Amino acid sequence: MTSETAPRHGRVREFFTPGRVVFLVVAVLTLVFVFENTGQTKIRLLVPEVTMPLWVALAATLLLGVAGGFYLGHRGLRR
Repeated sequence: MTSETAPRHGRVREFFTPGRVVFLVVAVLTLVFVFENTGQTKIRLLVPEVTMPLWVALAATLLLGVAGGFYLGHRGLRR
């Protein structure tokens, strides 16, 4: 090992922190999920029926759940 390769190896190790590795794994799994669920699905909310990719419906549900959780959590802190 030369003195030139040692610092480069240290920079690579600094770049791949555990948090970044977890983020990359989650990002790849998210992309796999999206590409595997591109098929159209029918969704009925009371009366209207909409057709959209399954991943969009699940992502919208996730966002609504997160927003509701933040709202209720923030509201609970004020009491």
